[in-house]
Amino acid sequence: MSEPFDPIAFKARIDAALGEFVARESEQLVEIDPRLRSVAEQLTVATTHGKRLRAAFCYWGWRAAGQPDSDALIRAAAAMELVHAAASVHDDIIDASPLRHGLPTAHVALRDSLVGRPGPRRSARALAMLVGDLLIAAAGQLFLGSGLPVAYLSRARPLWAVLARELIAGECLEIISTGAVPDLGESMKVIRYKTAKYTVEHPLLIGAALAGARMPLRNTFSAYGLPLGDAFQLRDDLLGVFGDPAAMGKSNLDDLRGRRPTALLAESWHAADDRQRKQLRILLEGKDHGPGDLHDLRELMNRIGSPARVEEMIHERVRTATDVLARSELPASAARALTELAYTATTRCH
Repeated sequence: MSEPFDPIAFKARIDAALGEFVARESEQLVEIDPRLRSVAEQLTVATTHGKRLRAAFCYWGWRAAGQPDSDALIRAAAAMELVHAAASVHDDIIDASPLRHGLPTAHVALRDSLVGRPGPRRSARALAMLVGDLLIAAAGQLFLGSGLPVAYLSRARPLWAVLARELIAGECLEIISTGAVPDLGESMKVIRYKTAKYTVEHPLLIGAALAGARMPLRNTFSAYGLPLGDAFQLRDDLLGVFGDPAAMGKSNLDDLRGRRPTALLAESWHAADDRQRKQLRILLEGKDHGPGDLHDLRELMNRIGSPARVEEMIHERVRTATDVLARSELPASAARALTELAYTATTRCH
């Protein structure tokens, strides 16, 4: 287990596994009826992009438990990316986001297949919702058909129910919290359940369960994965307002328009004085937000100092996660790879 981790080569392997599987699923869908081609195309669009971090965490959960590299494990790890694709499609519908990776989101792209039909927007949203549903079903199919022994798969199967429950709980909590008075504790709870767990902790634990890892290693993965997953989403919160839309492939007005209960907004609200809070409320409650509103929001947040505080929250959590690795007895290659992934996940610009 001394070979260095090559993230580019790993991503290529995951992309190949996903491409082969999704192409086969798309063909079978179109065989049912050619009119489903536009739906099938969105399966491909939803799974073509991504950093493949969730697959990487699953892979290193497996390797850290002493298991060798395996093409079957690559396919099982790729299933984590189908979960992410499903969550992204559903999230875009809920948030009415028009772009992802610089391309129209599924509920926008599918309108083209409904031109001339009554209620194309509503029908396109319904089709996109079903694309997300199909992706989550496909994740289970790819996982179970990965080629790993049935005994290995059975060890990880209960974790899938936990992953789905907590991911949906996080999405529900975000919807419930949207538009309410910003609260940092509530925002961090949304982060933990909507993103942190299914991005880092659950993939690690699933990989470890497949490998038959014992409880001490699984506890190490939770101690590392939870703060790192929080840091990952905190970086998203900052990028959502201060990021470059060209690099992110989506508008940085989305969080403002949706009044999303981000930690950045909650920290801004908590630290603001009465005058600044009034300004923040006016910005949040405005309509037809444009670049000028984004400029004003950035200026206000910088005066409050909230971006710097969220940045420090990120650094604290990355330090916590990497300190766990330093104290662990993981194989050296796994510790190096997970340390590298910690920085890759939290120092990105998109």
